[in-house]
Amino acid sequence: MSATVFTNARIIDPSRALDERGAVIVADGRILAAGSDAMNQGAPDNAETVDCGGHAILPGLIDARVFIGEPGAEHRETIASASRAAAAGGVTSLVMMPDTTPVIDDVALVEFVLRTARDTAIVNIFPSAAITKGFVGRELSEFGLLQEAGAVMLTEGRATIANALTMRRALTYARDLGITIAHETQDRDLGASGVMNEGLFASWLGLSGIPREAETIPLVRDLMLARLTGGRYHAAKISTAMSAAAIARAKDEGAEVSAGVSINHLALNENDIGDYRTFFRLSPPLRTEDDRLAMVEALKNGVIDIVVSSHDPQDVDTKRLPFAEAESGAIGLETLLSAALRLHHNGDVPLMRLVECLSAAPARQFGLPGGTLRPGAPADLVLVDLDAPWLVREADIRSLSKNTCFEGARMQGRVLQTMVAGRTVFSA
Repeated sequence: MSATVFTNARIIDPSRALDERGAVIVADGRILAAGSDAMNQGAPDNAETVDCGGHAILPGLIDARVFIGEPGAEHRETIASASRAAAAGGVTSLVMMPDTTPVIDDVALVEFVLRTARDTAIVNIFPSAAITKGFVGRELSEFGLLQEAGAVMLTEGRATIANALTMRRALTYARDLGITIAHETQDRDLGASGVMNEGLFASWLGLSGIPREAETIPLVRDLMLARLTGGRYHAAKISTAMSAAAIARAKDEGAEVSAGVSINHLALNENDIGDYRTFFRLSPPLRTEDDRLAMVEALKNGVIDIVVSSHDPQDVDTKRLPFAEAESGAIGLETLLSAALRLHHNGDVPLMRLVECLSAAPARQFGLPGGTLRPGAPADLVLVDLDAPWLVREADIRSLSKNTCFEGARMQGRVLQTMVAGRTVFSA
């Protein structure tokens, strides 16, 4: 495998609290050196030299919540197409949700994902597996066998486990195996008929609302069960100030819990729905501006641990409908980094903290390789022009589905090159 030397780069590596000018040396699929003193070790013979022009090199992003249609809905997204979209967005590793047809709840399906990814994907694909068989919410899957097969987390995907005893058993079982339960909370009764955030704006649009309590009530239950069992619990996607406060309390009390937030809930609010724009129908729904600001603050101060794209491809048959009839979800792999950089450019969140939440933190949380530029680590990295302006256009989207919340949006910060295991998988 050829060697590459990136010179004249701004190197940002949260795993070492490093932000300095220098070089990155890559050989045999791994990082040999990264930092201001990297060239002191000497470049390998016949290495290709890339002058970065002062642009930033970051650890490859790790997206811990990605929905893919394969198997069962390949017209919406395949593992191959999702990997191409990820590479274009600087995502070098992703965790695939088990919301497929059939549900990924047995070893054969985990092996199918890994085999298909090995044959067709250009980034690292890590499968997750269902907590309960068929997402029914009663009978637990075979956690140990799924973990041995390669599942890196257990989750119900878009679903929420209503039965507290089932969740207690899941957390206890997972604790003994050292694997994380990642759960998205939505009370199915409180939120059953809702299609957007409950409030004045929903009333103006004549749409039924989902109260913030629909998210927080089952979340608080889960956090109490995490304390009771000692299990590793991850709140997959929170969206309200109340949820952030609950996570903060649980952490203060010593529970082994963490939380994620989608980039949509950091960058957008309910007003973006405008005149019934179905690409903005999400789950959880876009909240008020006060809640958005609370998410930003929780990310900044460490209450929220990671940022995800929550990439959820939907085709025209499920999105080009009246708002109340459209499916929830938006794609996001290709815009994750650029949308997150908005928080850096407007001074809301330090760049080092943003990069940590997009790389080092998810690697640490789910025991994944990568997320660092430390010597010896896999050479998964991304070269970024932090200031380059660009426009999100449907024609440029690599995902098979085009349901982005950021269509027509002006971004600042663009991926120039993505490398996975020392191999360039995207170049602008």
